[in-house]
Amino acid sequence: MDEKTSDYSHVATVVAPGGESLQLVADRLETTLREAGVTDFGPVRMLSGDGAFTAIEQAVSPADAPALRNSLEASFAGKADVCILPSTGRRKKLLISDMDSTIIEQECLDELADFAGLKAEISAITERAMAGELNFEEALRERVGMLEGLGIATLETCYRERITLMPGAETLVATMKAGGARCVLVSGGFTYFTSRIAEAAGFHTHQGNTLLDDGKALTGKVREPILGREAKLAALESERKALGVAADATLAMGDGANDLAMIEASGLGVAYRAKPVVAAAADCGVSVTDLTAVLYFQGYSDSEIVWAE
Repeated sequence: MDEKTSDYSHVATVVAPGGESLQLVADRLETTLREAGVTDFGPVRMLSGDGAFTAIEQAVSPADAPALRNSLEASFAGKADVCILPSTGRRKKLLISDMDSTIIEQECLDELADFAGLKAEISAITERAMAGELNFEEALRERVGMLEGLGIATLETCYRERITLMPGAETLVATMKAGGARCVLVSGGFTYFTSRIAEAAGFHTHQGNTLLDDGKALTGKVREPILGREAKLAALESERKALGVAADATLAMGDGANDLAMIEASGLGVAYRAKPVVAAAADCGVSVTDLTAVLYFQGYSDSEIVWAE
């Protein structure tokens, strides 16, 4: 199908957990296309079928791509992750990703709060901020203020004992780097963690906020200005211009409201297990499988993927 993809305006991709019948996934995709009124489509191409995933793609020319996305998401809800993208320029040259609950499985601030006996209170604020109900910068200052006096040695303990990479994170970054992409971690979290996670996952560089301390304990302050929603967008634009690529060649990924601006400005905005406001704004979402799906969305097959050891 590769040489004929340009004959169609878009490519629809479906990524299901391994064990799902390839034929059943393909049949459901074709049935959904026909029910959505799409009659112009090419043959199915298998991206993965023998391992942890069942992933296929099909070149299509829908009259209404957003409507087709809605139909596919409804058809595969809870069973697979789907994406429909223009058939050209699918493989992106810049990856900008959030960290907390995206590249790692935790919210670092919430985990730190647990050491202070304040996880319930601080997690509740985090949840509201990520849902877009609170101003991110103000919510961050409030939560950091509650950690005043927490010993700085706790940061290392937290990182070592609590923080884990999201499944597929290393594979996503390694494969995109092998494909010539620049990979940047941008977080409203803290540089203590972004520096370590960027190295662990293989990112080229990172940005985050800085917790202030007096040499022994946190002061309850964060260095200003705070890196939030607009700073993440600025990072996308700065990195894009430095690479000399168009917005269409960029991929931004995250789960919370402070990721919205960069997700909306990118060529491929991915909502990863995201809040509803983010999922609605993104080009596609991942909620059933893992970060490997973002590679399949770009047309990578198993033989091209750099699998993490």
